[in-house]
Amino acid sequence: MKFGFRIPSLRKRIAARTSWKRFVRHNLGLKAPRGWGWLTNPKKALYNRIYRRTTFGIEDLFKTRRRRSSAGCLAVLLALVSLVVVAGACVARWP
Repeated sequence: MKFGFRIPSLRKRIAARTSWKRFVRHNLGLKAPRGWGWLTNPKKALYNRIYRRTTFGIEDLFKTRRRRSSAGCLAVLLALVSLVVVAGACVARWP
């Protein structure tokens, strides 16, 4: 297993995109949906998952990282809870 920087290869990149196997698979519609690698070939899926997390390429140095933020959901949840508490307090004091 490789760790660290991946050396880019233009020849391999072009060969992968123009292979006859890829052409046949895409034209016949024999591709499984994204994320189904565990069903089709679990050993390769596990290897690729580890490889993707332990190495980085030249593109990764210039790519901006998008973060999934759950802070918005938390703020909405807190606002709803506080609204319910205030409404409950108002109803309790209503004559």
